[in-house]
Amino acid sequence: MKRKINRRDFLKIGGTAGLGAALGSCAVRKSGTIPQAYPQTQPSEHLAAKPMDTVRIGYVGIGNQGSGHIMNLLRIEGAEIKAVCDIREERTLWAQEQCRLSGKPIPTAYNSGLEDFKRMCDKEDLDLVYNATPWKWHVPVSVKAMETESHAASEVPGAITLEGCWKLVETSEKYKKHCCTMENCNYDQTELMLFNMIRQGLFGELLHAECGYLHDLREYKFGNIYYPPDWRLKYSIKRNADLYPTHGLGPVAQWMDITRGNRFEHLVSMSSPSPSLSLKREAVKRYGSDHPLAKTDYALGDVVTTLIKTNKGQSILVTHDTNSPRPYSRKILIQGTHGLARKYPEQKIYIEGFSPSHEWEDLSEYREQYKHPLLKSLEEKAQGAGHGGMDFIEDYRLIQCLREGKRTDSDVYDGVTISAVVALSERSIAANSSPVKFPDFTRGKWKNRKPLTF
Repeated sequence: MKRKINRRDFLKIGGTAGLGAALGSCAVRKSGTIPQAYPQTQPSEHLAAKPMDTVRIGYVGIGNQGSGHIMNLLRIEGAEIKAVCDIREERTLWAQEQCRLSGKPIPTAYNSGLEDFKRMCDKEDLDLVYNATPWKWHVPVSVKAMETESHAASEVPGAITLEGCWKLVETSEKYKKHCCTMENCNYDQTELMLFNMIRQGLFGELLHAECGYLHDLREYKFGNIYYPPDWRLKYSIKRNADLYPTHGLGPVAQWMDITRGNRFEHLVSMSSPSPSLSLKREAVKRYGSDHPLAKTDYALGDVVTTLIKTNKGQSILVTHDTNSPRPYSRKILIQGTHGLARKYPEQKIYIEGFSPSHEWEDLSEYREQYKHPLLKSLEEKAQGAGHGGMDFIEDYRLIQCLREGKRTDSDVYDGVTISAVVALSERSIAANSSPVKFPDFTRGKWKNRKPLTF
């Protein structure tokens, strides 16, 4: 039997706290040990970009994730792929063929080296430059896009250094262009449902969250399948940090109104043994003990744990685990004064005064009542797209907001705040797990920015 909470039941279990956020249609550097140099640009509530009938797109980086975005964009009304860029000619040829098969104009190809995206941005008349390149190129591609009067969107993390985070903020503000970190997990059906529950006050005042990225990537790091030429493995060799915080932290930051009435204050990070035990073991197993990779020290600890404190006093536990054998998880848990819910390993919920005493209920019992309106409207269109359809929804939302001239669901301040965990966790670990303060990328504007609605 499906659970349904009516207004009378709801008032009994916790009052009306949190009911006020409506669901709409579309919705320094000195801080502790961080060096200071406040930008000269002014933070914006959100960027007021003019509506456009057609969004002309240049796409950079057509690998595994990039190819999925290409296919999504070909299905979205008002999106036109004008140019494609990759260092591999076969990937630009593939993208051109997909456009042809979809009955769309053939985009111009740019494949003359690592920085050919600059020539694309200079030459093409584009509204949006979207990239799914290796991490170190996210900032250069986005900055070049904005400097040449295009909006920018990149895969996660948006930046992997604090300098890169500030560069995105400064450039976005200077040129008045959107700069979006494309976190697809914000649009997963369970995360959207939990967003809806939180906005309707089901959990009361939020207290604590847990999240992360727990994904056995040994085959990806050593197999040279998705990340040629081993670029992701190289980060495991040289950096001990939460290298990929945004899949779990993106939804949690939205739930807790981070940069929009709340902010991350500081974090503490620690790592399991570094160098990694699991990657060394994997290299020996694959290549033998005499191989150079078997003799390499991998800086990235197998488990990196980060604890974040918010301005409202909430705690967030973030886990990064990509080296060791394990089932996939994003370890989602949200807890408030009225109850809590989790996503992994099983989707469960407990609401005081409604759930059986001291017993979990299946979260699916609440799915029909709290299904997010966005998912209701796009579920059919998203069928067959990557990661259960959430990739399509994030691409659709970006194009929709640009066409309507509305603020994007995640703006530059949101993107750099969750991405900054990469550099900040690295600093904390290196300083024997000392607390590290978060930069305020909004420079105080977070206090008055409106909560996200979509």
